[in-house]
Amino acid sequence: MATLTPPPKPAVSSGPGTLEKPDRPAPLRRSYSVPPNFSRFLESPVRPQWWTIALAAALLVAVGGIGLLWADDSNFQRSANELTAQNGALKSENETLRSQLNTTQTNLTATLGELANVRAQLDHPTVVTWTLPQTLRTSNSYLLAGVPDAFTLHLVLAANHPISVSILTHEDLAAAFACYDNGVGNVNWCMHHSGTPVRSWLSTQKVDYDFHDAEGCAGYVVVITASSSATVTPNVSVTYNPNPNRTGICG
Repeated sequence: MATLTPPPKPAVSSGPGTLEKPDRPAPLRRSYSVPPNFSRFLESPVRPQWWTIALAAALLVAVGGIGLLWADDSNFQRSANELTAQNGALKSENETLRSQLNTTQTNLTATLGELANVRAQLDHPTVVTWTLPQTLRTSNSYLLAGVPDAFTLHLVLAANHPISVSILTHEDLAAAFACYDNGVGNVNWCMHHSGTPVRSWLSTQKVDYDFHDAEGCAGYVVVITASSSATVTPNVSVTYNPNPNRTGICG
């Protein structure tokens, strides 16, 4: 039969009302151990020195600087290429503008020349005075026209048969009429052989002559005759060109 042992009785303090506190166990202290990898690193005979770390940092900075310089150089090259392209475009535009300017200057020169011609025409207008064909029937027929003062005479004549043409002064014309009236000769002869004609074209079918003596003198006429029937086709004009000095027989 098993024997039961009664539990121990709590100790009773001998002092009045005083209980003894039970003893607490001391706190456990956790020990720290260096990681094995780091421990091996510290214990390694080839662990890096501080100058090695500084050199590595300097290399990193240098590599970064080179990268920045390369980026800046790339930007510079791109900007330079853009400026070169813009410069080429500006040169092309400049050549186009230069060509347009040359064309404009040429046109301006031509326009100024035309304006000068127009002004000259306004200052010295030319007027056609005789273009109607006329026929001389006999040797006593004649065509007579005065030469206006202050004008240049452009005497242009054509005929289907020979004609005689003379530029006469008023005195020469009077002598020619006196020659005919006195029976010295017919009109065709007297008009060109009396007095001293300024200019004569005898037995011709064409006359083209500019007469200037009337530019400062009112004293001339033109007379046309023929020995037989002839039709005269004129293209006579005058240009206003006054001479400040007396000209011809008036000088």
